[in-house]
Amino acid sequence: MNILRTGASVPRALRPCRPQSLLRTRFPIPPVASRAFHAGPSLWGIKSQVLKDVGEGITEVQIIQWYVEEGAHIEEWKPLCQYQSDKAVDDITSRYAGVIKKLHFEADDTVPTGRALCDIEVEDGKYPDDQPPHEPTPEPEPPVTAPETEILATAQTAETSPIDPQVPEETVEIPKSKHASLATPAVRGLLKTHKVDILDINGTGKEGRVLKEDVLKYVESRDSPVSAVSPQVTPSITLDTRQAESEVTLTPIQSAMFKTMTKSLNTPHLLYADELKVNDITSIRKKLVSDARDPKKITFLPFVVKAVSLALNQYPILNARVDTTDPNKPKIIMREKHNIGIAMDTPKGLIVPNIKDVANRSIFDIAAEISRLSALGKEGKLGPADLSGGTITVSNIGNIGGTYVAPVIVPTEVAILGVGRTRTVPVFDDQGEVTKGEMVNFSWSADHRVIDGATMARMGNRVRELVESPELMLLELR
Repeated sequence: MNILRTGASVPRALRPCRPQSLLRTRFPIPPVASRAFHAGPSLWGIKSQVLKDVGEGITEVQIIQWYVEEGAHIEEWKPLCQYQSDKAVDDITSRYAGVIKKLHFEADDTVPTGRALCDIEVEDGKYPDDQPPHEPTPEPEPPVTAPETEILATAQTAETSPIDPQVPEETVEIPKSKHASLATPAVRGLLKTHKVDILDINGTGKEGRVLKEDVLKYVESRDSPVSAVSPQVTPSITLDTRQAESEVTLTPIQSAMFKTMTKSLNTPHLLYADELKVNDITSIRKKLVSDARDPKKITFLPFVVKAVSLALNQYPILNARVDTTDPNKPKIIMREKHNIGIAMDTPKGLIVPNIKDVANRSIFDIAAEISRLSALGKEGKLGPADLSGGTITVSNIGNIGGTYVAPVIVPTEVAILGVGRTRTVPVFDDQGEVTKGEMVNFSWSADHRVIDGATMARMGNRVRELVESPELMLLELR
């Protein structure tokens, strides 16, 4: 059936569509925001390697060297850099695997704990819950402004400009008096005889008058053979008295020592010294020369270390440390183990490793441990375990030289012993006879805030008894 008849109304649904422009005029269409294509989620992210707390109360470390550079790939747990703290030299390993994007510090820079060492680009999602925000690296100081630059340049020019040689002042000729040409007849006759112009003579008489003595002096000076030859003027040598200075950066060990000793000298020190006779220990060492365990390595020091440990059993407070976390309520922290530090001179400077649990070691064990620590110290391979945890220190300066020493306490300890060199001197024995004595000086320093002089003297006396009579150590060995 044909419903499209002439004159019939056409249903709306079957009517032809109007042009879009007309529809847009009657029914405006709101604009639709265009959508741009975007990539999928990123496959990589940035992680910051943060310097964690390394323990022992250390709040900062110094970077010695980096093992990586920006753009290099790093595996997880591989070394990133080597650092120096107040206690040790050690490596920091990477917590992430990825590409090094940025190193926030350079070698020799000091890094506080909690700061980011470097940024590492890692695979996204591999470390979802480990992204501590790192503090931004400090901005470089603003450049010096133009007026300041001019001032600095002027100061540097004035400082580095050579010192001008002293120019001798010209001799100012004193104008002659109007009476200078006046002279007595005798003087004028003398002038005529020697053919001298009176105006060439400086008169010494009243108002500048020329006297007879002036004429004779002038003639003598003129006719002298020396005056005929012009005197050789020795050129004055101008010395450059400026001091030549050059800046040298502290090594990591020197930097650690600088901070430690600066902090240590805030502690009031008590000094106590004594002189010991070590003939018996020398005899024991000579008797052990033929021992198969190579006793030549058993020096005087292991005996001293063992004697200190045995004395600490009677005076344990000298093995303690002072806790000043709360300055209003300081505390004494007692420590059971005797971890005795040994000050060692190494190619990189002074280091103090310690022998753990000396109370349970024999003298042979102590000697072997000293040898091991000494070898590692010379190679620069001492680790944090060897350098941390000390409770009291023995510094043997005598193997280098020096009879007396005033040692400085380590901040985490309350006492230190300094041992001088051994000297052979005449001494009186119990019968009053003069004999040969091998003497050595022991110098103690103690924290006078908690250690009084009497306690330090008793501790020193006990060590002296054990060293002078080493057989007494047998009574307390375990």
